[in-house]
Amino acid sequence: MTTKAASTLTDLNALAEAAECLKTLAHPHRLRMIQMLIRGRYTVGELAEACGIPSHMASEHLRLMQRCGFLASEKEGRKAYYQIAEPHLISLMNCVETRFGIA
Repeated sequence: MTTKAASTLTDLNALAEAAECLKTLAHPHRLRMIQMLIRGRYTVGELAEACGIPSHMASEHLRLMQRCGFLASEKEGRKAYYQIAEPHLISLMNCVETRFGIA
């Protein structure tokens, strides 16, 4: 590969980080949560119910996505509300929904 072509490619370390974060998203419950969170803020309980899983499992999924910087949480009283922190997730979910006939 020419030096010019290589200079326009993303650094491999950055791609490795991207691959790890994409692996985190590669779960149907996490994708459902992202779909919901694109549309608004939700609590762990609301997300768990929509996925048909216990709250402790939803919390683990949310923690993993938060660690990648995809989500943020905000406490209001005793409840924590989750929301999208990474706006590029909207484009990513549009690709997923278009490709798999959801949209």
